[in-house]
Amino acid sequence: MTSRLMVLTMSVVAAAVCLRASTAQERVPPRRPLAEIPVALGEWRAASQQEFDPATVKVLRADDYVSRSYITRAADTADVYVGYYETQRQGDTIHSPMNCLPAAGWQLLSVAQASVEAGPGQSIVVNRDTIQKGLDTRLVLYWYQSHGRVVASEYWSKAYMVLDSLRLHRTDGALVRVITPIRDSDARAERNAVDFIRALFPVLNRHLPG
Repeated sequence: MTSRLMVLTMSVVAAAVCLRASTAQERVPPRRPLAEIPVALGEWRAASQQEFDPATVKVLRADDYVSRSYITRAADTADVYVGYYETQRQGDTIHSPMNCLPAAGWQLLSVAQASVEAGPGQSIVVNRDTIQKGLDTRLVLYWYQSHGRVVASEYWSKAYMVLDSLRLHRTDGALVRVITPIRDSDARAERNAVDFIRALFPVLNRHLPG
């Protein structure tokens, strides 16, 4: 079976199941608002916070989000965006950076996946992309997170959503994206991104229901 056929089959099955389960009541545990993510994360301190305009909010359709820039004393920077969707049954699905970034004028230079040590003995697989706009080149690490599960693949994320809608009566989920500028080298940008993720990841469980 080709990958396209698998994606199509999965999409059809997902749509059918979600429609069938659309009358089931969601059972989402309580959580803290994303705005309460600490402004101090290890060596990182929040430098600014972005509030999206109404048009962007309408397109994203997230139930909660936070978009911040963090900086260290060494002037290393990292931009983080977390968008949370309480339900994805009514078309309010997570927007992939693979669509949003090119739409914002960024050119995709490379697309891959990487393993990141997010904590002691805790390895997660994330998407690792490089993007460019003019002379500005950046590294993007992102993943989908729901119910204590981290998934890099957008398609596997949707498959798990379908399964969880049946097992748990839940379709909530989030996108977590970290962007760092590539200045001296890709390696330094990746070290900064991974260092920030290690500071952020343990905090996310308070804001994204397990």
